[in-house]
Amino acid sequence: MRHRRLTALALAGALAVAASGCTVERHWGGGSNSGGSGKAKVGLVTKTDTNPYFVELRNAARAAAQAQGAEFSALAGQFDGDNDGQVRAIENLMQQGANTILITPSSSTGVLDAIKRAREAGVLVIALDTATEPAEAVDATFATDNFEAGRQQGAYVKAALAGAAPKLMMIDGTAGSTVDTQRHGGFLNGIGLADGAPEILGRVQANGDQSLAQQGMENLLQRTTDINSVYTMNEPMGRGAFAALQARGLADRIVMGSIDGGCEGVRNVKSGEYAATVMQFPKKMAEQGVTAAVEYAKTGKKPSGFIGTGSVVITDKPMPGMDSQTTDWGLRNCWGEKK
Repeated sequence: MRHRRLTALALAGALAVAASGCTVERHWGGGSNSGGSGKAKVGLVTKTDTNPYFVELRNAARAAAQAQGAEFSALAGQFDGDNDGQVRAIENLMQQGANTILITPSSSTGVLDAIKRAREAGVLVIALDTATEPAEAVDATFATDNFEAGRQQGAYVKAALAGAAPKLMMIDGTAGSTVDTQRHGGFLNGIGLADGAPEILGRVQANGDQSLAQQGMENLLQRTTDINSVYTMNEPMGRGAFAALQARGLADRIVMGSIDGGCEGVRNVKSGEYAATVMQFPKKMAEQGVTAAVEYAKTGKKPSGFIGTGSVVITDKPMPGMDSQTTDWGLRNCWGEKK
């Protein structure tokens, strides 16, 4: 009878996790959520657990936690934009006794109530990669300046057009997301266009997904193939856009940029799928976030404000007056990992 009760309890626990809408890496026992206890219990909540960028962020955070003697647990939404899943993840981590939660919010506003409850319980909350709105909703943000990364991409594409007027297609990410909005606006600033400008011949939301980007670009090319430039919000969408362009025999006459700086993305630049990518550094975000968590656990001291972790243009076709690094440098340093 006792064995059956234990089995039933274990099954109930497994069903609760499955129903939470989150993926789970590890649990620890509950306890106080406040800092100053000496033991760092760090929870990470990413947008998904499948995007290579967030996999790298999670791996770097786990390694930093192990190196600094912190306990670590990772949860994720089921898809980009899964705000409910991220809310449940925050609640789960609080129940586990996390005293710091690192989060890449799917929406800059969609998880604010859960973050507020966590902070009121004494949890240090740090945004990684994606800022909240308002920024003060979290204690601190360690992230790429996404507007600046977009501006770098736009400035590069403008320079590579060598004075030709843009005939631009835009492959955006998730509608309404902070990262998408900032990168889109930054790109237009860099290339010197306003939203709605006639030089923008089409745009599509592809939610960060390669296959959706390919489908979206195919649809846009049914309107016109008289284009010379393409914006992509991230590298998976850059690969999707390239596949559609290549199928139409257009790839060689298009200047396309992207943002991420993963090793695969750098190889895409090296092989000519797109002209440049803007590398960001999730390893640095994760390491700095975990270090702040360890400090908070020991002393109760919290970081504050926005801490930028930098971005670098990667290309083998440098433009005059623009700082950039080669793909060989990029492959040695993709996402901040020394190779």
